[in-house]
Amino acid sequence: METIQPVQEQKANRVINILALAIPVAVAVLLGIRQKVDLGNWTTYLPHINGVINSITAVLLLLGLYFIKQKNVEAHKRTMLTAFAFGSLFLVSYVLYHLTNESTSFGGQGWVRPVYYFLLVSHIVLSVVVVWFVLRAVYYALSGQIARHKQTVKYAFPIWLYVSITGVIVYLMIKPYYLH
Repeated sequence: METIQPVQEQKANRVINILALAIPVAVAVLLGIRQKVDLGNWTTYLPHINGVINSITAVLLLLGLYFIKQKNVEAHKRTMLTAFAFGSLFLVSYVLYHLTNESTSFGGQGWVRPVYYFLLVSHIVLSVVVVWFVLRAVYYALSGQIARHKQTVKYAFPIWLYVSITGVIVYLMIKPYYLH
């Protein structure tokens, strides 16, 4: 494996840090746009697709863990890169939905309401945090810095899994309140 030069490392860190900040800021700005773009009725199905994407991502993360525990590095790598691709696809789909549709309000009452909002807020906060960890984990793995990859994954994996699973739970809880 080739050695990463300090200049390359600095550039990679800069890109990771910029992306980890720019992605959540861009999403927040897009969510704040009051004038929605009309791309057609098909965008109303995106939350349902996002629920599927989050489910697939959670399964892929667990499979990736299984493969690495079995010391099947190649299957682990393919599975985790596929999870990364699904996470990226989710982000595009999520932004498209919120760019084109008003946010849906949760209509549940009683004890389920604070549960929903706890899951939603923890999901949102950790989804912002996990971007930096996932980008670093992928970078370290692809650049052959396996010790650093393992150290980063100690944080990235459980946060990413939590975000994927709570994304599905939050979706299922709000699903009855979507207009379509």
